[in-house]
Amino acid sequence: MGRRLIDRELRKRRHRKEKLRKFREKFKLTRTEEEKSKIFAKVAKISPSLKIEDFLSSIK
Repeated sequence: MGRRLIDRELRKRRHRKEKLRKFREKFKLTRTEEEKSKIFAKVAKISPSLKIEDFLSSIK
């Protein structure tokens, strides 16, 4: 039974990682500050512990 829980957790982590990768790509392409703040709001919902500095440093 424990294996299924582990599988679910790993799937959630992989999905979160993939979503963050897509948001980083979107963030690179945006020009306006309004769009950037919307994207970061979505990122904060996915990964609340991620700081804006860490998110920006991983983009460059």
